[in-house]
Amino acid sequence: MRIGIAIGSVARNDVPLATLLERIGEAEAAGFASAWVANAFGFDAITLMALAGRETERIELGTFVVPTYPRHPLALAQQALTAASACAGRFTLGIGLSHRVVIERALGLDYSRPLRHMREYLAVLNPLLAGEAARFRGEEFRVSAELHAGSERPALILAALGPRMLRLAGGQSDGTATWLGGPRYLGETAIPAIRRAAEDAGRAPPRIVCGLPVAVTNDREAARASVSRSFETYGKLPSYRAVLDLEGVEGPADVAIIGNEDEVAAQLERLAVIGVTDLNPAPVTVAGDPGSRERTYAFLAELARAELPQQPRPVP
Repeated sequence: MRIGIAIGSVARNDVPLATLLERIGEAEAAGFASAWVANAFGFDAITLMALAGRETERIELGTFVVPTYPRHPLALAQQALTAASACAGRFTLGIGLSHRVVIERALGLDYSRPLRHMREYLAVLNPLLAGEAARFRGEEFRVSAELHAGSERPALILAALGPRMLRLAGGQSDGTATWLGGPRYLGETAIPAIRRAAEDAGRAPPRIVCGLPVAVTNDREAARASVSRSFETYGKLPSYRAVLDLEGVEGPADVAIIGNEDEVAAQLERLAVIGVTDLNPAPVTVAGDPGSRERTYAFLAELARAELPQQPRPVP
């Protein structure tokens, strides 16, 4: 299992661009396999990674994830191909639907048919990323165009949580990005579903990029409280709520990776064994435990350099 790192918060421009780029450079120097940034209402994640690609040499640079609704697939393909060129093949494009509260209430767009939207979006995006012409006529998109960016196709992962989106991800992308999915959900629902879809489509085994809060600490109750405060909103969003319900837990604190170094390592090994290929951890600052975030970051970097072995289970 390759261990990456979530780079701060880009939900707002409260962290200078130069600081975010410095953090990505520090992640590369520390030995992390990948660095991931979200795309919300702050800096544009694809542009940020294109800039980071010019200042780094080894680390994979990925978006986790870019919402599709605000960008035409041709425009997104142009951005992604540009970033892929800037990153010399180290850019991974992570895309997703976002949430109804964002797409409808904040942006005023129609979110009534999310699965159809993503299916049509990929029908346009995939050929453009591959340097081919997109010829598609659907309900939402009617496109006849091609790009001449001169860049190799970037890896594409699709944020998928429910069964139909997981099937789409397995058949039409290189893998999935999950957030707040614990070992029960991943091992019993997400990973078997996307693997079957990829196999049916004749594709390579999909990447499973798992995002979770992580805290290396001996004060487990304080860590749980900190996770609950920091990630409370996520547990109320319908898509994440459904995942937590499948896990059989109450909230984000119940799926967070929390404990001392040995306990955290054991929990991460469990994820590797069930088939998680990539970890995108969000280090947590634990109230009352000075240095907890720095300790977590350092321990994750140590594990990243060692690379946990992966022993995926066979598809049922």
